[in-house]
Amino acid sequence: MAKKEFDFVAKRKTFMIIPCVVLAAAIIVLLIFNLEVAIEFKGGTMLTYSYDGDVDLAEIEDYVSSLGYNGVRVTRGSSIGGELETFTIGFASTEGLSSDAQQEISQGLISRFEHGITLENSQDVSASTGSSFFFKCLVAVFFSFVVLMIYIGFRFKKIGGWSAGLFALIALLVDVMVVISTFIFFRLSVDANFMAVVLTILGYSINNTIVVYDRIRENRNLYGKKLSFTELVNKSVNQSLTRSVYTTVTTAAAVIVICVVAVFMGVPSIISFAFPMFVGLCSGLFSSLCLAGPLWAGWKERKSAKTA
Repeated sequence: MAKKEFDFVAKRKTFMIIPCVVLAAAIIVLLIFNLEVAIEFKGGTMLTYSYDGDVDLAEIEDYVSSLGYNGVRVTRGSSIGGELETFTIGFASTEGLSSDAQQEISQGLISRFEHGITLENSQDVSASTGSSFFFKCLVAVFFSFVVLMIYIGFRFKKIGGWSAGLFALIALLVDVMVVISTFIFFRLSVDANFMAVVLTILGYSINNTIVVYDRIRENRNLYGKKLSFTELVNKSVNQSLTRSVYTTVTTAAAVIVICVVAVFMGVPSIISFAFPMFVGLCSGLFSSLCLAGPLWAGWKERKSAKTA
């Protein structure tokens, strides 16, 4: 008895509703709470201190805020060699902190909290520099889209590669939107981790999509015109399903373990990378199987009907 195949193409409109709902919810949350943007994008000052023992970051943040500084954010970290435990105080501003203000904060922390607190690094980031960095990141994402579309267009030219590239990009845009929504929903700060997650997810997602497209091309050579394009895509997606799920689950499991460890160790910089990565991996699996191929098949069938 032949195994029954799931009809991905027939469910494509239902699948498309899911990211649309996520996007609508993200826009509502964004309008209410605004987007958390890191200092490296909007400008400000970052003071990094080393310390001994254990310090309460919330208490430090409250103390610095009580000195009259707004937009204060404190994060935990460590030195490059891991020899020193550190925390970084970020001040969002367009002008930065004067040397006198930095000295006042440092002396206040040392006298109030002890723990061998020592200023290790002071860095000012101008708003224009942050905007320029953010723009360069967007350019990198844009060119990755262009390169991927050209690659898919040439690789799958015999089965209508350029339209395949277009729908692969639609799936990638859904993944980017889901990653952005994760930062919005969970109030994560948009920093360098955001761009790292986006570019990494693009690679994972397009790999899954290419696996499906490869199967479509192989089945076209195998079955010829015996199958309609809808039947061809459904068969190909069902054949790729197990492989794609196993690959994503193993990667996502490793990422979620990292996320859990980061929560227990109190390292928010890793959490802001690992958790959106986990969500992006799940989104990449969904978009590759449920959106790219099925939407492409629906478009091809509609085009064939108009031609006929």
